[in-house]
Order: sequence, then C-alpha cells, then structure tokens
Amino acid sequence: MPELPEMETYKTLLGSLIGGQKISDVEIGREKSINVPVDGFTMQVSNQAIKTISRRAKYLIFELQDGKCLLLHLMLGGWMFFGKEEDRPNRTIQVKLSFGEQHLFFIGLRLGYLHLLSPEEVEEEFKKLGPEVLDPDFTLDAFHQIMDKRRGTIKTTLINQEVLAGIGNGYSDEILWHAEIRPDKKINELDDQQLSRLYHSIQFILNRGIQQGGYMENPLYKGDGKTGSYQFYVYDREGKECSRCNASIVKSEISSRKTYFCPNCQQ
Repeated sequence: MPELPEMETYKTLLGSLIGGQKISDVEIGREKSINVPVDGFTMQVSNQAIKTISRRAKYLIFELQDGKCLLLHLMLGGWMFFGKEEDRPNRTIQVKLSFGEQHLFFIGLRLGYLHLLSPEEVEEEFKKLGPEVLDPDFTLDAFHQIMDKRRGTIKTTLINQEVLAGIGNGYSDEILWHAEIRPDKKINELDDQQLSRLYHSIQFILNRGIQQGGYMENPLYKGDGKTGSYQFYVYDREGKECSRCNASIVKSEISSRKTYFCPNCQQ
C-alpha cells in the first residue's frame, strides 16, 4: 500500500504535470470507485482546472477551481499512470481523467477510491487522523506526549493512522530497524532515549523515502526515473543480511501484519 513517501512523490510529480490544467474529459470504468452517480461526477468534474494538489497522510487532495475536491486513497494495490492512450498500461482502468491528449489513469482501485467532496467533507474525513509526522509542529516533545499515553506494541502504534498519520507496514519496519528497536516491544518498555531515537528515525526514513521516490513498482509516466527508487533495509528482505550487523533478517507476524526485522541488532 502506498504510504507517505509514495503519496508525497505523486503529489510533487503530478503538481508539475497537471497543476493548473483543465480536465477535458472523464471516464469511469468502475462505479464503486467514486461516491456519486457517474453522470453527476462527470458533469461536475469535466472542464474544471486542477487548482492545487496536496497530501494528508496517505491521501491526495485535488482541489478543483470551483472549490470542490477529489479525494484519492489508493489503498492496497492502487496506483496511477499519466500519459497518452498508446502508453497506457495493459490493466483495467477504474477512472480516467483526460487533459487533452494526456490522461491520468487510476489503476487497481479495488479498495481505493476517488471521491468528489466539499472542503468541509474532506475535513470530516481527516477528523480522526493523527498528526503529520513531517510537519514542523510535530516536535520531539509532541511525540513524547503522544507515546506517553499509548500502550501495546510499537509496530502496531506506528501504523495506527489515528496516532500518527502516513506510516504504513513497510516504513514502520524500516523506522524500527533504523532506531534499533524490536517491532514487538511494548511502548511502556521503551525509555526516553529509545523514544527520542525512534522520533529521529521517523524523520530520517520518511525523508529518505521521499528523496528516493518511494517504493512504488510502477512509474508514474513514461521515462519516470524518480518513482520507486527506495531501497529497503529490512522490509521484504527475509533471509538477507542485515546491512548493519550481517545477521539474517527474519519475518514474523504482528497483529496480522507481515513484519521484518533483525533479531540481532534490534533490541
């Protein structure tokens, strides 16, 4: 599932590709991917310019010129491709937004969606989300205060969107490896030094993910050299050597989530 760095990469690249551009046509291949009837969606979105593209947690918000918003959540398996019709991937397209001869294809939206909402409805969707972990206001002190109130395992807490927004299964393992903390540790077992290390690892790993274009397998457009360059330290590397201590990375399950870590240098 795309996480904060993937959605931030999409936001930046799409801002330069379609920012300010007018949506010339709309095609819906799967009605369940949108939240209003097809005719109404098409009528309200067509001929609207994309005013801004922003991100909140794992969501993208396309603000239209009339103030309405398209709220995107890719969920598991969702991705996008931008290009001409002849360059489109050989995959089922759930939604297509056209910009003249170029199109933004939404693919793999089995669970994901593109909803047409008012700004107030978008805010309502975000009401339960935790803080943006890369926001300047998300300080070390703020992190300590949040963790002080939590119980349970640290891995489960990191991926809880109501606690911290934007971290998912992949980057939580990366963060905990970088902080040298086992993913099955209880929060109340962590001392202040470990929590401080964890905070700095969140900042480091997510910024590294953004700089390297995240881990999406599919390029956003033909010739895209940015998307998907992130190299994992531990996630999905079972049996491979830990780059820090050379022990073998193991896979376990925490709260039904596949979890990867180094049993030697994560304590």
